[in-house]
Amino acid sequence: MKDDSKSGTGHSDELLQMVVFQLGGEEFGVEIMQVQEIIRMPEITQIPQSPDFVEGVINLRGRIIVVINLDKRFNLKSKEVDEHSRIIVVEIDDNVVGMIVDSVNEVLRIHSSNVDPAPELVMSKVSRDYITGVGKMEDRLLILLDLGKVLDKKEVEDLASLA
Repeated sequence: MKDDSKSGTGHSDELLQMVVFQLGGEEFGVEIMQVQEIIRMPEITQIPQSPDFVEGVINLRGRIIVVINLDKRFNLKSKEVDEHSRIIVVEIDDNVVGMIVDSVNEVLRIHSSNVDPAPELVMSKVSRDYITGVGKMEDRLLILLDLGKVLDKKEVEDLASLA
């Protein structure tokens, strides 16, 4: 097998570290540098008149954090919250947000050369706007999310005002 990193094409084969999670039966990944922490499901306080994908707020060691449900955000079939459900705490535009996922599987490394742009057909469930690419591994595909695009600037500002 040829080693593309030495082929002289000028492309660096960067190693990406991804937090891998399940959502609506699909496997997604986000860059580990965007993740502050992963927590079990605490009690969530609902916020009246908030967007439908906003589950509410939690108190995380004295910080009030807005929690969104990615299933609802992406219009996926939601599963009931269970012992595997987690909140991934991330920072989007200097705002800390919690995202409910079905489960967190692992942290893995993937070479950037194994990431392809998202094909049109793959993106039928999740808007292509949120996707940075598809990671190819031996026996599976990993949909890579761009957290900066999961919420637009106005939504981030609105969520910050809720917290």
